[in-house]
Amino acid sequence: MAVAALRLLGPAARRAAGGAPCRAHRLTPADDELYQRTRVTVLEPESPNTMFIEGYTSRGFTVNGDVVVGPCAIVPRAILQWNVGSYRDISHESLSLFWLLAPQIEILVLGTGDRVERLHPAVLKQMRECGIAVEVQDTPNACATFNFLTSENRVAAAGLIPPRGTYMGM
Repeated sequence: MAVAALRLLGPAARRAAGGAPCRAHRLTPADDELYQRTRVTVLEPESPNTMFIEGYTSRGFTVNGDVVVGPCAIVPRAILQWNVGSYRDISHESLSLFWLLAPQIEILVLGTGDRVERLHPAVLKQMRECGIAVEVQDTPNACATFNFLTSENRVAAAGLIPPRGTYMGM
């Protein structure tokens, strides 16, 4: 069949005749969509006591405008230095801060650096027995998860280890 004749056929007939499929139309953004920008500016937080992670570097974190150097523990009304060097140092003792809090937190988000690392199952089991759900993620995702949980007024805490060699201003 000639190429010109194939062009006149519909898509199903073209495939049956051995021709390449052809899309009838392509979805493209309209002219006004190409130049629109979305910008969000937080004028005033919903609650002045809500913790919000604004950014992180390989050296630490920016939480509510305060710079914290090194690993940190973010609890509902405080930012604390967290005495861990890497995910290998996360133990029942290093997590005791989170289960001793009153009122008790619902969920603990752990950021283990550049990658998601596996914690000892006994440590996770101990936290579950205390009634605290634990979410282990790489630090960038842990920051986002913590911000999401606190924006929904969940009683959450975070234990964060800075990722190496990265910068992210949120």
